[in-house]
Amino acid sequence: MTAIRRLTDHLPTLTRPTLFAAFEGWNDAGEAATGAVDALCEVLDAEDFADIDPEDFFDFQVTRPVVRWQDDRRVLEWPSNTFSHARTGGARDAVLLRGREPNTRWRTFTDDILDLARQLGVTRVVTLGALQVDVPHTRPVPVTGTSSDTEVAAAHGLRRSSYEGPTGIVGVLHQAAEEAGFEAVSLWVGVPHYLAGTAYQSASLAIARRVAGLLDTDLDLDELADEADAQLSDIAELVAEDDELAEYVTELESRADADHDPLDTDQLPSPPVTGEQLAAEFERYLRDRGE
Repeated sequence: MTAIRRLTDHLPTLTRPTLFAAFEGWNDAGEAATGAVDALCEVLDAEDFADIDPEDFFDFQVTRPVVRWQDDRRVLEWPSNTFSHARTGGARDAVLLRGREPNTRWRTFTDDILDLARQLGVTRVVTLGALQVDVPHTRPVPVTGTSSDTEVAAAHGLRRSSYEGPTGIVGVLHQAAEEAGFEAVSLWVGVPHYLAGTAYQSASLAIARRVAGLLDTDLDLDELADEADAQLSDIAELVAEDDELAEYVTELESRADADHDPLDTDQLPSPPVTGEQLAAEFERYLRDRGE
């Protein structure tokens, strides 16, 4: 029995839809992947049409529901995974899945997602993720990815990752989609490790632009670009006020300019203690500004 719950009477009828999926948690440094999906939902005026019942996939002592006040009454928000759809006006429509990494039964969770994808006529599944890297905010955001289709990989500058080790739900979903016969694509963006606890708009913008390419359509991402520029100005202001932070960013710039791939996890050094100090300073700075 599927855990997918319809929020509308009928499933949408879409043209060559692509499913894009991002999850909060281990796969989402700087909220970059989920932030990109949020921005895409807004730009595309996406409509929710289904979600996943959290009962079988979450340990509520680990991922607790949240009580909030809404319209003068208390409401209980459970961990959610919601599907939205949008017509792009191009060759491919979009199905957007935005949620939280589940605690249990990952194989059943991914099976349910792919079952719904089949019903919608999805042929391409794109997982979105973000990880911490030792590249400063003053350098271009690194984006990499892989595809089970060599032509798609060549057209969009994707390559297979050599990573071996623990994976998250995006890795499991990508593998399941490929084994189930879908065209599987994975996009990963790098977030400066000292900004991983902040919603990093530049990384979300980088992923959203790649998504536009995979949809073969132009998207109006000007608002997200403006937010990213404003955030970078705030960061620059913070660094300029502190000689120690400025020295640290300069050190990261030297590393970033060296001949290595920031998204090759085999080469990533452990972040130095000064990176943690920079993260703390940045969070303090934002609190002081009331953001």
